[in-house]
Amino acid sequence: MTALSRGLAPRMSPLSPRRAATIAALDIGTNKVSCTIARLRPFRGDEAIHGRTHSIEVLGLGQVRSSGLKAGAVTDLARAEESVRQAVTLAEQTAGVEIASVVLALSGGRIGGESFSAAVQLNGPSVEQHDISRVLDAASLHSIRDGRAVLHSLPVNYALDGNRGIRDPRGMLARDLAVELHVVTADLPALRNLILCVERCHLTVQAVVAAPYAAGLATLSEDEAELGATVIDCGAGTTTLAAFVGGHCVHVDGIALGGHHITMDLARGLSLRLSDAERLKTLHGSVIGTSSDHYDMITVPFGDGDYDGPDAVTRARIVGVTKPRAEEILELLRERMKAAGVFGEPSRQIVLTGAGAELTGLLELTSRIFDRAVRIGRPLGIAGLRNWGEGPGFSVAAGLLVYPQYAYREHFEPRRRRAGEPGGYFIQVGRWLRESF
Repeated sequence: MTALSRGLAPRMSPLSPRRAATIAALDIGTNKVSCTIARLRPFRGDEAIHGRTHSIEVLGLGQVRSSGLKAGAVTDLARAEESVRQAVTLAEQTAGVEIASVVLALSGGRIGGESFSAAVQLNGPSVEQHDISRVLDAASLHSIRDGRAVLHSLPVNYALDGNRGIRDPRGMLARDLAVELHVVTADLPALRNLILCVERCHLTVQAVVAAPYAAGLATLSEDEAELGATVIDCGAGTTTLAAFVGGHCVHVDGIALGGHHITMDLARGLSLRLSDAERLKTLHGSVIGTSSDHYDMITVPFGDGDYDGPDAVTRARIVGVTKPRAEEILELLRERMKAAGVFGEPSRQIVLTGAGAELTGLLELTSRIFDRAVRIGRPLGIAGLRNWGEGPGFSVAAGLLVYPQYAYREHFEPRRRRAGEPGGYFIQVGRWLRESF
């Protein structure tokens, strides 16, 4: 029985801080599929970026228009597979290498987070590694549920004899050890079909990473992650968020509304074709009005063939269509954050990422609705990016390259061995040697 059939998404082993590695990242979205191949090399001396052990140099990029997906989920397997193949081929050609496995982003499948707590009594006077494993196992006991797949199990903080805020309890004296574990899950059918799409391209999925969590790893500074920040990834089919505080991801959520819905509103409201509405949104879309908008005429970028729509529209009409949908998305996210109890410290700073973050006026609108400082998030500390790869639309893909350096933070839920499966001390030692050297 595979881990996925038991409700556990693929997880990658922690990256050794002394070994270089070549990583391939695959971001399959509603509008685009991007594949990125990068070389990770251990930092030397004082080069290190806080929290990271390796420098990242992009070797190859491949990006194509997505087909066969809706709201981040596969709706046409054959078309989605073809998009993935094209993106991977382009990345391999520019990098000059062939890949066999990828780190995969997930933005659909109703991703969400839930926190679990547990406590255990210590067997000895101080906290040992096996005590930490016991309390983490106890906290994750109820995280696996029918129809959902566990993407991440992230320890947020520990407590010793009721004293909270302990980051690393190993070796400390106490009688009781408690932990708060944040578990990120997604719909199992949506994840299965996305993984199937990748595997049909003869690729192995090393790990599945929640898209907003990946975006946070790529765009947040050390201070932002420590003091509190929420990353909002503005995708085409979904808008997702990840809240960070104390250097940890404490909440993940998302809604099935995004930039494509704004495009659909423009197409319906202005009697445009979808392709023309997308161009209009990209070139002239705005969610903030000015006094001159009623007099500013925009020529509709219509294509060839029969066309019965308008030749020009005022900027005020464009704002009148795009603003209500943007407000709806942001207000939904704000209310969900309040309901989850993360509208305090974790929302001290709002960071907008994703291609939709560049919509004119969205930064100002977000600041007004959340009453918080807002900035546009772009990938930090990654070499070899070219033009489009440096923008907010590349944040998730960049975060997938950063993620292997953070994989050690995750708790691996215990996987029961089948009868006759090898195990024991020497197997564990061999695994440790392979992962560490």
